[in-house]
Formats: sequence, structure tokens, C-alpha cells
Amino acid sequence: MADISRRMLLQAGSAVALLPAGSIAQPPADEEVVQLWPAAMPGDRGTAIHPKTDDQSKNPAHPDRWLTGIARPVLIVCRSKRPNGAAVLIVPGGSYRFLAYDNEGTSQARWLNEQGITAFILRYRLPTEGWNGRADVPLQDAQRAMRVIRAGARGFRVDPARVAVLGFSAGGHLAGSLATGHAERIYAPVDAADALSARPDLAGLIYPVITMVGSFGHDESRDDLLGTHAPAAERQRRSIELRVDAQTPPVFLVHASDDGLVPVENSLSLHAALIAAKRPAELHVFDEGGHGFGVRADKTLPVSHWPTLFTAFAARKGVFPA
Repeated sequence: MADISRRMLLQAGSAVALLPAGSIAQPPADEEVVQLWPAAMPGDRGTAIHPKTDDQSKNPAHPDRWLTGIARPVLIVCRSKRPNGAAVLIVPGGSYRFLAYDNEGTSQARWLNEQGITAFILRYRLPTEGWNGRADVPLQDAQRAMRVIRAGARGFRVDPARVAVLGFSAGGHLAGSLATGHAERIYAPVDAADALSARPDLAGLIYPVITMVGSFGHDESRDDLLGTHAPAAERQRRSIELRVDAQTPPVFLVHASDDGLVPVENSLSLHAALIAAKRPAELHVFDEGGHGFGVRADKTLPVSHWPTLFTAFAARKGVFPA
């Protein structure tokens, strides 16, 4: 979403089941919706949560919906007409306060589908909306999403060994947390899907929030995820640059140096940690682009070519077809 809009606000196999109607924020009738949790969710304390959709564009032909009130986390399945077996879990951003569903969700699914890639948009729970263990709730949903995709891989027509994650801004933090914290035991298994790996085969992080301890962090994302007075140990546990290890998958990073909301140092710090750990990593820093450019960036700017660069990286790593 646009940098200005975000500033105005700040200052989703056998384990898969269809979600009951009315449980999410105004889904179109043709959306394929898959429930993450078969019954009770970890962290559920019975808080009444009311779905809300706020369209920033006011133009039905080009919606820019922000979602809040995620009472039931789900996957929105976006199938390609010519699936090639690759899959991407898309994680929209929104400072852990809302989900930028179109700019960082549906618009991303469209270009991926055009390349034969099956996309899954994650509508994950927002930590500020009344959950126990708020700092773990989004990652619980992301881990579960990867396992649900792999459990249902045959029905989705995807290869369970070629599933990437693509996250934006705070969604980039969640995608990065999944890449580095896929093996964390943060919820009790609920069915056979939870025996599967939650590790993405590749991570794309676009203008991501990375640190929760550095001076260049994004305060709103940190406070919405952890709370305003989180202890140092909790902030370190959710700082992605401190969690890189030998099991971290290949990571692709994109940032604009003129990002006035999430400083470019976030991507620089993670890239340095990946290189130090000898993990595959590619970083692109562009002179112009600001924050929240998604795939709607000005086509005269080099930053608009990031999807092509991401596709090439994923192909070199064997996740997308050559």
C-alpha cells in the first residue's frame, strides 16, 4: 500500500476443511477458502472479534482493501490455469495491525498465477485483537499454513518440496520469522498435518521489517506484535537477523533506500547475517520506491522489476521452473 496511507493509520489433504460462510471479512463468492485450524486455535481466549474491510481506493475496479478482525485465519487459494507445481504462500503486511489484502495479496497472486504458480494468500490473526501469547499467534498461523499446503499438496496440484513464502513489510517479518523459526514448537499438534515440515523452500522478503532490537526497527510493528513493554529477550527472539542458522532457506530481499517507514537497514542487516552464516541470499536495494510499492510501483522505476528478479532467483534455486 502507499506509504502515505500507512502513515495515516499509524502514527489465511485431510487436514484441510472449508471455512463456514461469514467467518471472514466479506469474501467474494468465488474465493476458494481453506481453514487453517480444524477446531480450537492456539491462543484463543474467546474474544469477540468482528471482521471489517476498509477499501482505501474507493474504486471497485481497483480495490485496495485493508482487513482487520481476523477471527478465523484462513488460506485463500488462487489457482493458475496452467499449474507447474510451484507454490507461494503470500503474507500481506500492515504493521501487524491490518492486512493489506489487495496490494500485498491479490495483486501478487495474479502475477504468480500468470507464471503457472499456485498462490495461497494467508489471512493471519492480528496480535492486537485479543489472543493469548500474542507474539506467537501470527507465526502459529504461518507454520500451520505451510503444513496445510503440504498436507493438501495433491489436491492443490503443487509439489510439497517447492513451496516458497513471499512477505511484505510486517508480512515480510512474519515470512522471515517462518524462514528462521519454522522448527519452533509454538503450538500443540492438532492433526496429521502437524507432522509435516513448516520450512519454506525459499523466502522472498519485500521491504521487510526485520529487527525488533535495532535502532532502525519499525516501532509500530514491534509494539503491535510484542506489546509496548516487551522484555529484551522477547524482542531478541523475534529479531530475524539474530535467528539465521544452517536450516534457513534461500532468501531474496528487496528494499528501496528512500523507504521512509521501514528503513533499508532492516534488509541490510538480514543480508549480512545470511552471508555470515553462509546461507544463499540475494539483496536488491533500489534508489527510489518508498514503502509499500507491491507490484504497483511506477513502471518507469527500476524497483518495478523486482518480480522478474524474484522469479529468476527462485528458478535458480529450483523452486520455480527454469
